[in-house]
Amino acid sequence: AKTPSGLVARPVLTSYYKSTHFKDRPYDPYTNYTSPNETILCPDSYQSMYSQMLCGLCQHKEVLRVGAVFASGFIRAINKDSWQGIITRLWPNTKYVDVIVTGTMSQYIPTLDYYTNGLPLVCTMYASSECYFGVNLNPLCKPSEVSYTLIPTMAYFEFLPVQRNNGVNSSISVPKTLNEKEQQELVDLVDVKLGQEYELVVTTYSGLYRYRVGDVLRVAGFKKNAPQFNFICRKNVVLCIDSDKTDEVELQNAVKNAVNHFLPFDATLAEYTSYADTTTIPGHYVLYWELSLNGTTPIPPSVFEDCCLTIEESLNSVYRQGRVCDKSIGPLEIKIVEPGTFDKLMDYAISLGASINQYKTPRCVKFAPIVELLNSRAVSSFFSPKCPKWFPGHKQWINMN
Repeated sequence: AKTPSGLVARPVLTSYYKSTHFKDRPYDPYTNYTSPNETILCPDSYQSMYSQMLCGLCQHKEVLRVGAVFASGFIRAINKDSWQGIITRLWPNTKYVDVIVTGTMSQYIPTLDYYTNGLPLVCTMYASSECYFGVNLNPLCKPSEVSYTLIPTMAYFEFLPVQRNNGVNSSISVPKTLNEKEQQELVDLVDVKLGQEYELVVTTYSGLYRYRVGDVLRVAGFKKNAPQFNFICRKNVVLCIDSDKTDEVELQNAVKNAVNHFLPFDATLAEYTSYADTTTIPGHYVLYWELSLNGTTPIPPSVFEDCCLTIEESLNSVYRQGRVCDKSIGPLEIKIVEPGTFDKLMDYAISLGASINQYKTPRCVKFAPIVELLNSRAVSSFFSPKCPKWFPGHKQWINMN
């Protein structure tokens, strides 16, 4: 895609795979893939995946490592519920799975264990399109124990202390620039404290100055004097299936656009929450809606389907690319729940110790008993009838001023 000023912008993986650094790379056992370059660079994601799997099967006895960048992409390549242990059956010499399973990708660990018969899940590095950050010095550790040692020559790293309430970030939006107070609170790499959580801020060789990456890290320990960090979460990300990241503000705006379909029926949205359902392959967004029906005209199913599509049309280009091109995200689902469901949800939260004075309906739920409660009170379900609009090479650039 191009920025408003005409500069080419693309993710770091696209930049790397289309560069001579990848295409003309010297022999290295670590990058000696069964997949020819032509299959990796194929623009059709389905044909690319099919060709790579076929080449891997032809050389099944030579395969020592399998993987993908994100766990979701690796699972999408398998796509059968009954294939327990299929990885070790097809590639018996496989030693480990090279895949990112930290942060939101940790939701895929049970599925990976099922398909691999418990092979080690290795997260080797920590990076983003803005900057390479660090490495995992203990790659065979458990996924829950992964920590990254930041390499101080990659960028100038600073850290903004983060206060979270019950594991939830207190702010609902993350501006990319720091205000004066936040600049004064920044901590250098050598001054971080064990157990403290920080938002990562980088100044890079390419010109980013005190840029807020949006990642929340926790100091897990030290390798000699070098701090090691657990990746905790993306700041303010509500929903994530693959490489998509939908925050609370974006979700709220999408829902606001969708409920306009209710105006002819004198109905309003009383309350809602959301859930990233990864029990299906591919995973998909689920929204739980409780309605307030004032009119007598019933709302036809087509209206709810239109609501699903409107929400998808309102989400970011990365989500829409996952739906349309990569097929890594399934159709969005809206579940209508019984009246009083969100009162039950509040009662449940209070029974666990939440303060009734400070209780706010969570815009995203992950706790299994809460998901079960919501599903048990669902009276109908609707899916997006078609894919949202998305065109390759086009991106919506937002003026943040």
